[in-house]
Amino acid sequence: MSGSVYLIPNTLGECNTENVLPSVNFTIIKSIKHFIVEDVRTARRFLKKIDRDINIDELNFYTLNKHTSPEEISGYLQPVKEGFDVGIISEAGCPAIADPGAEIVRIAQSKDYKVVPLVGPSSILLSLMASGFNGQSFAFVGYLPIKDNERLSTLKHLEKRAQTEKQSQIFIETPYRNMKMVDDIINACHPNTKLCIACDITLETEYIKTKTVAEWKKAKVQDLSKRPCIFILY
Repeated sequence: MSGSVYLIPNTLGECNTENVLPSVNFTIIKSIKHFIVEDVRTARRFLKKIDRDINIDELNFYTLNKHTSPEEISGYLQPVKEGFDVGIISEAGCPAIADPGAEIVRIAQSKDYKVVPLVGPSSILLSLMASGFNGQSFAFVGYLPIKDNERLSTLKHLEKRAQTEKQSQIFIETPYRNMKMVDDIINACHPNTKLCIACDITLETEYIKTKTVAEWKKAKVQDLSKRPCIFILY
């Protein structure tokens, strides 16, 4: 009998794991010996937060990142074939959502293995919940182009979709470019367009505000540098 593939959400930053993860996650995690992770060091740190008594040396870690070959990825699920459960741990938030874990899940589904998503924090959904925007029609478009002209063109396109389709447009930026993103949105979008900035979700420094572009232009925006942010246009 095959094992199961568990999708294990991680915290969104330094916080008490018991505040954002249900107790059943702890029980399941402690029963698993094989983990697919982006970074072994941060995965070990996360597991020690789950249970300080976990013997890390007894566990098997398989690294999944942009350098991992397709052949390696396929081999990571061999323990499942042999009857062992495997856990996929994201660096932050939910595996397979804006995360390389999606490829592992695709392979697991193609092999008819049982895939079990565990409950945990998703910055994308939590920010949408707190934005006041349309939660029935929304799109997560990931990172926008880096080049200024392409990024401004994309922002105008997303703004148009938000207006014509009444669809919330969700995107992210590399943390050190967050303030540049705010400036670009203010310069590219119509004054009446609404923008939600959600930063450090679930952390003590959490900051979630929705204003029109005109209001953001007048407001003093918090320093968002090097802080994980979600941006939503509507």
